[in-house]
Amino acid sequence: MDYSQPAVCLALLQKLHPTDFRATHASLGRIVNGLLEASPAPNQHLEVLEAARETLAFVQGEMAHAYAIHPQPPARNQEGGALERVVSLWKAVARSYARIADADAREGTLEDQRALLAQRRVFYEGLVLVEYYRAHLELPQGLWRAVHVAYNDAVRNGLAQVRVTDPLNEVWRAQSAQEAYVATLLAELANPYGRGERELNWVVRWAQRFAPYCTLDTGIEGHKPSTYGIDTDGDSGLRPLGLLARTPTVLRFDGSGLATQIQAVLAQFKRGVTPASLGLGNDCSASSSARLLLSLYRPWGLAASGRRFPRRQKAGAIDFTGDWLAIGYAIKGELFQQPVGEQRARAFRDDISLLTFGERVATVDGSTSESRRREAQAADLGMECERWELMDQSVGGFRLRRSGNGARLDHHQLVGIRPPDADQLLIADLSWLMYRTDGTLEVGVNVLPGVPRVVGVRRTAARTGAREPFHQAFVLPPSPALKTAGALVLPPAWFKKDRIVEVRDGEERQQVRLLKVLMRGANFDQCSFVPVEQEVRPA
Repeated sequence: MDYSQPAVCLALLQKLHPTDFRATHASLGRIVNGLLEASPAPNQHLEVLEAARETLAFVQGEMAHAYAIHPQPPARNQEGGALERVVSLWKAVARSYARIADADAREGTLEDQRALLAQRRVFYEGLVLVEYYRAHLELPQGLWRAVHVAYNDAVRNGLAQVRVTDPLNEVWRAQSAQEAYVATLLAELANPYGRGERELNWVVRWAQRFAPYCTLDTGIEGHKPSTYGIDTDGDSGLRPLGLLARTPTVLRFDGSGLATQIQAVLAQFKRGVTPASLGLGNDCSASSSARLLLSLYRPWGLAASGRRFPRRQKAGAIDFTGDWLAIGYAIKGELFQQPVGEQRARAFRDDISLLTFGERVATVDGSTSESRRREAQAADLGMECERWELMDQSVGGFRLRRSGNGARLDHHQLVGIRPPDADQLLIADLSWLMYRTDGTLEVGVNVLPGVPRVVGVRRTAARTGAREPFHQAFVLPPSPALKTAGALVLPPAWFKKDRIVEVRDGEERQQVRLLKVLMRGANFDQCSFVPVEQEVRPA
């Protein structure tokens, strides 16, 4: 098939089946790259690209699931991996619109489409960055510069603020090159490496929705150093003006209008208005939308702010594990077990290997120190902790780094860490993660307040006499100093408001009522609770 002929490509587009997204993706790649190489008449080239946009958006999104759900090291995203194919196609589309604009500058057949060509180019250059955010990979050099160049070309040609029709913009159905540029800036401000796939999809959509309420201005003098600015001749996104050199290429970013809009949306939620009717989408609830908007209010609508708890540079090694059972083992010093009678305890311990790898755990000499005994047994059971490098820390968490291979981690996963010189393992939420281009993994962890204890939990059965086994969980005691109440950390999807759960803490057992979910992660639910016997009963 001759992919250099626009008529042939248009006919093929009519036959593509988006549900077979891999085959469709390959066909779209051949179409886009074939026309880019052939450089047909600008109007015919543009017709094909515009006809392909909706299918492109769908199949690229389907391809992105491969790396958005479970972040992987850079090596697994190269050599024909899904990320490389998606990014290559977005780059080819952006170059195609730039090529059409260059050709039309000579031929003058698309005078009324020049603003559209500028907007499309900025839009697709921005999508390249978004894919790296999805994959939790460090941005390669030059990506931001490509976005800036596309925007600067639109400004130089007087096209930056001209709105054009864009069916992919779900709210406005139109967008200017400047609004596409601002949407890319907003995506970076939203802490993209701290978002899962679903939240990042919302962020990207909402950035398109709220971009018209932001402005870019050349007047930077007299503004606070914390005000955001952008160097359009650089290779990075928004930065506080205090960190940027005063050059003619620096613009001031003003999101005050966006702050007002976010306040208005939150007020609408309180009146019962749905996210879909406010242009936020029909795949998000009012409560989850409100939480996300609140987290975006300051970076999007105000200015840069210092950390609540400043980080302190600190070097050293730290014990780290993301395995649920290994966390419990490191805290308690033994594998989680079901309650057994005294007469069966020895048999259970003797056969504990049957619950792991089918091989008997070697008996450790009693003269060995307790720490060495535990380390040896942890290694035999596959429950040992990895050693990570501590980069810095604050009151609430740590920034860590791991070189080389290790266990695979998911965003917002429960992990266990043992800080240097600490005896007790703490549990923490993996709040963000990013792979550097050399394969080094950097993560931020927020420690859950309190010293955790391992407990057994099971849901009360609806049928009398029916009992399910206990499952490992963790209890965090109340901390008056941190003004936190006690909490249970349960396996995922366990929380249900007012559910009664039986908790076994050592030899003690009690029933508790689950009250409120405090945090929901990839593999855990942290929730508040109250013992059933302590509930206030009506007189």
